[in-house]
Formats: sequence, C-alpha cells, structure tokens
Amino acid sequence: MPQENTSSSRHADLLISSGSVVTPNGIEHLDIACVDGRIVAMGSLQNRWTADTQLNAHGLHVLPGVIDSQVHFREPGLTHKEDLEAGTRGAVLGGVTGVFEMPNTHPLTLWREDLEAKLDAAKDRAWCDYAFYIGGAGVNAEQLQTLENLPGCAGVKVFMGSSFGELLADNDAVLRSILRHGRRRMAVHAEDETRLRERKAIVEASGDVCHHPDWRDVESALNATRRIVAMAGEAKRRLHVLHVSTAEEMQYLARHKRRVTVETTPHHLTMTAPQCYQRLGSLAQMNPPVREQRHQDAMWRAIREGVVDVIGSDHAPHTLEEKAQPYPLSPSGMTGVQTLLPVMLDHVHAGRLSLQRLVDLTSAGPARIFGIEGKGRIAVGYDADLTLVDLAAQRTIGNEWVASRSGWTPYDGKSITGWPIHTVIRGQMVVRDEALVGTPKGQPIRFLETSESTSALV
Repeated sequence: MPQENTSSSRHADLLISSGSVVTPNGIEHLDIACVDGRIVAMGSLQNRWTADTQLNAHGLHVLPGVIDSQVHFREPGLTHKEDLEAGTRGAVLGGVTGVFEMPNTHPLTLWREDLEAKLDAAKDRAWCDYAFYIGGAGVNAEQLQTLENLPGCAGVKVFMGSSFGELLADNDAVLRSILRHGRRRMAVHAEDETRLRERKAIVEASGDVCHHPDWRDVESALNATRRIVAMAGEAKRRLHVLHVSTAEEMQYLARHKRRVTVETTPHHLTMTAPQCYQRLGSLAQMNPPVREQRHQDAMWRAIREGVVDVIGSDHAPHTLEEKAQPYPLSPSGMTGVQTLLPVMLDHVHAGRLSLQRLVDLTSAGPARIFGIEGKGRIAVGYDADLTLVDLAAQRTIGNEWVASRSGWTPYDGKSITGWPIHTVIRGQMVVRDEALVGTPKGQPIRFLETSESTSALV
C-alpha cells in the first residue's frame, strides 16, 4: 500500500477516506489527500490529516477522472441543441472530468482565433476541464504544425466523410499535406465520401432508417480506414481512428498498431441493428452506423485483445424536432457524454470487461496516447481528478436526468447497475451525492510538449 508522504502538509483541501481506489497497482483500500489541485498523499491518513472537506468513500470505488476524448458541444453557432455549459454539466453529472471537443461548429474551428474564441467561451462556464480540436483542411494544412501546439488544442481532427465545406478532407493530396504538417497524433473520421454519395440513393428510395448501415456500409468505413492508415504510414505520423464500427476494420487495425490507436463507443458496444432502429428510429442514427451483432462482437473481442485504446462517447446532440424529420433528412448524432460511464459500468457489472480495463480505456488510455499532462491515473503528484462510483447502485436512465440542451438520450428507460456518485476535478468537488455543487471551474487541459520524447508514445 502506498505510504503517506510525510514531507507534505498534514492539512488537505480535500481528504477522501475509506474508498476502494483503482491505482496503477490494482484496487487498494486507502485514503487520498489533495492540496492545490493535486494528490499529495495516499495511504492510511485518517487521524493524521485534517481537511477543509472530508469525504467518506466507504462502499465506493475511486477511479481516475474519466476523460471523454470525443464530444460535440455545438458552440458556437448551434447552441439551440447544445452548448459548453450544458454539455460539461452533463459530463460531470456522468462522472467525466475532462473532454476533447470537436471542430464542426459554426464557424468551423480552423484557425487560432476560432480556438481562442472557444477557450474564451468555456472560461467560467465549463464544469469540467477541456481541450478543443483544430479541424484539418486544405485551407490550413500548412499552418497545422503551429496550430496543433496552441494552448488548449487537443490536436488535429480530420473528416474524410460526413462533413461539409472546408472541413471535408476527402482528397488524397489534401490528406497527405495535413499529415505532413504536424507531429501530434491526428484523429480521423474514416468514411469514404465518394462511396457514401454513390450509395445515398439506397436510403432516398426507401426512406427507412433501418437501411442506415446499408447506405454507410462496411466498405465505406474499411476503404477510408485503409487509405488513411497507409498515408499516415508514409508520413510516419501517429493516427487515432475514431468510432471504429466494423469487424473488418478491427481485424485490419490489429495489424497496424505500431502507430495507430483505436476508439470505439458505448453505442457500438451496446446497441445492435436492426433492433435499435426498429425501437428508436432516427434516435439511433449515428455516423458511422450502429451495425449488426457480428460487428458488436468484434468490438468486444478487440477490447479483450487490447486493440481498442480508448472509449469516447461521440456525444453529438440534435433536437427531437430535428430528429423527427423524415429519414434520411434526419441528422445523425445522439447524446452520450453523460451516459458513457453509467453504460460502461453496467457492462462491467455484466462481466464484459473488468473495472481496471475500463479505467485503461477512459482514463489511462486517453492520457497515454494524447500526451495529457498530469491526468489519467491516481498517483501522488497527479491532478486530483477523481470519479467515485457505486458498482452496486441501481438506477434507470431517463430523459429528465440528461443535462444536454437537446433533452434526450437513446438510453431513456434503460436500467443500469453501477453509477457515478461524486465527481472531483483538481481537488474540488463538482458533484456530491449525484448533485452539482459550487460553480463551473473547468480549465484548459495541458499537454506534454511535442518533441522526440513524446513521439514514442503509443
């Protein structure tokens, strides 16, 4: 068991006692002292430490703060369906302490001023810590090496399909230029835009959302993934493939893990076609689609085999009115940041993965592959970002619980075992006993300097 750091002050801002703490050593029964936003001591600390705030975590598991590395909070320009305050409020209520937000806003996040406007908008409004992606495009490709290293930037995100305007990068010359101009791991939405356009007639003729995975078929995903992995290999650029949805992609990516990391999502691990479309209609409509059982089986196999590095929610809200448009006019996207941890804890309860593996996928994994400074593990010297969960708590997810401005979840009515109870960010309680406390105090996430030393990261 870790011993108390006797060189530290014996008065803490926050003292968490009697919890089952998920550390790099495994699950340990110990106390945690937090001072000035960091963990300063771990061990048997009761009766030897005082604290401004004390929290008895008996019966709870203390996890490193959950990092959701793919959210769309729609601000600026689309705040009728989500904004930074509501999105991050939902995040902390769901046990998430940090988020990476995507660039497909209005205006698009392509330039320094776009990033700085988002950082300004998040100040004093974001409940959790945050970073923002810069969109990789033909218009800014030659500046990306500078842009990706701006404070508060999560890196470069490229849309090979399913985007619009300058953010759509489906041309090989543009993609190669983006890959050449930068060093940080590049995130990519890999769908073949040409194939999607060719096949859209399938759903325009049927008008049936059950055909969503027929339109956006396996080949549209696999072709794009093969193409970008090959180009990243030529450029010797690290790559992160988002929301992988097919068995074929997972099989291919398992052979290219030297420079490529992999994300999957709770909805691809939880829902299957055609049942989800029959039950939820366009509320289950996402890009890439939720697919048949064999693909979900492949996602779980890839988690067991270590192919998957990260679980991200791909939180992408639309209003119920927008979703009610006739398919395929209905937009793709669903809420997810608030339900990421509860849904995955329910999978832990069902025995599909261990709690330690969940921590690797939602805390240690994001910190490792993106080079996040001071987060992702419970250890002395690290940020005191902590998610306290009750593995036995039974709850039913409901639309009324969802903080998103869109006001709905595809998991409405789903019974869950395992639930976030308290959320701590940099030593400050922001959720206590499942209720918000205090005011938004989120800060920009810090990243390790891009250098030769970080190029060795997985």
